Amino acid sequence: MSALIADTRSIDHHRAEFARDGYTIVRGMADAGRLQRLRDLVGEHLTRAVAPVEYEADVAYPGAPAGRDAPGGQTVRRLLQAFDRDAHLADWALVPAATAMVGALLDSRDLRLTRCHHNCVMTKQPAYSSATGWHQDLRYWSFERPELVNAWLALGHEHPANGGMRLLPGTHRMSFAADQLDEARFLREDRADNLALLASARTAELAPGDVLFFHAGVFHAAGRNTTDERKLSAVFTYHDAGNPPVAGSRSARLPGVSIRPGYA
Repeated sequence: MSALIADTRSIDHHRAEFARDGYTIVRGMADAGRLQRLRDLVGEHLTRAVAPVEYEADVAYPGAPAGRDAPGGQTVRRLLQAFDRDAHLADWALVPAATAMVGALLDSRDLRLTRCHHNCVMTKQPAYSSATGWHQDLRYWSFERPELVNAWLALGHEHPANGGMRLLPGTHRMSFAADQLDEARFLREDRADNLALLASARTAELAPGDVLFFHAGVFHAAGRNTTDERKLSAVFTYHDAGNPPVAGSRSARLPGVSIRPGYA
């Protein structure tokens, strides 16, 4: 593995951290050459709005334009279907170092990459980026078991000022009452029990090439990008082959990609 900054922590360390907190960060997993290729590709696709894309106006989150015809309405939020979009993105999604880590975190030697969820490049533009409230990715996903891992590759620096990820450690192991969530299943911030939980929030500050591996059940959120530079992240989601999507659900609308990870 060619690394920008060698992460000398063992897989066992990352597994223990992931089991406890619902996430772990591997530093310098992608090398400088790969990062530049991906940034060049993503920049071109954003400039041309290469379909399929999701616009900030489509999600109506705080800070998003009121519609596609409003000022900023053509601001791209996500480049969708990343795996099928370009060979460079597909190559990263299958890179052995990353899939081995996912396999270890899920204790799986027969993985599937889902092409139905995430499988995208997330962007936060300097203007018209939106804030995303506290949520679990599992809220709209349908699998036999709620055991999926997201691999979030930072293509540049990520920190609070540009909308870097915040997480609530351990929430992948917790149960939540329906009234702790709003109608869109975001964590309500007007309840005393939730406010106590929000006090435990951590920020995942990432350097280019770092990968945040997080459980699809851990609550996470991100603010707006208040800087002058766009933030870019390539995000893919994986599950064990023995944990298939529920037949007929939106999680089953596209076939997954089979992966045989190797890990110690």
